[in-house]
Amino acid sequence: MSVSTHSTVVRSRWRSIDFLTAAMLSVAFGVLFWAFDSFVYPVVSLAFVTFPPAAELTLGVWLLPAVVAALIIRKPGAALFTEFVAANIELILGNAWGFEVLISAILQGVGVEIVFALFLWKRFGAGIAALAGAVSAGLEIVVLEWWSHVFDYDWAWKLAFLAAGLISGAVIAGLGGYAIVRSLARSGALKAFPAGR
Repeated sequence: MSVSTHSTVVRSRWRSIDFLTAAMLSVAFGVLFWAFDSFVYPVVSLAFVTFPPAAELTLGVWLLPAVVAALIIRKPGAALFTEFVAANIELILGNAWGFEVLISAILQGVGVEIVFALFLWKRFGAGIAALAGAVSAGLEIVVLEWWSHVFDYDWAWKLAFLAAGLISGAVIAGLGGYAIVRSLARSGALKAFPAGR
């Protein structure tokens, strides 16, 4: 094994603190999901009743765990693991979509994983986070939501729905997730991670 291959293996190996942090993030975001589902999303949906595609501007909230975990843990699988466990917490606490949230979580987590993998898990700036959020949103919408949630929309509305989701993914999940990680780093909570140094 060459030195470069060995260092890649070591860098991608999960530590106990990585698992613990991913689990804690999952629980926190799972509870946030439940609260958002129960108290905020119904109000937002009513606010956009005249133009329902605009309600997809909230999508980024559900993508946050994947982006935040990827930025903190910086290892393959962090985004998918955290997003999927958070969705399980949401499912246990109760939501309007049932088991479909688990399919969503897989798509959302994979979207983030793809972007960080493209940059070989070596770039973690705001631009990469925004791109990860947008790709995550796009994958979720094109693979699942167009065909399950908004199958009756015409293509103009579907594209508006996609545009709203991409903006939300980039801004709320991407830039918002980056801001969360920066705040945690400044507080000293991430000293065990490169993001905190």
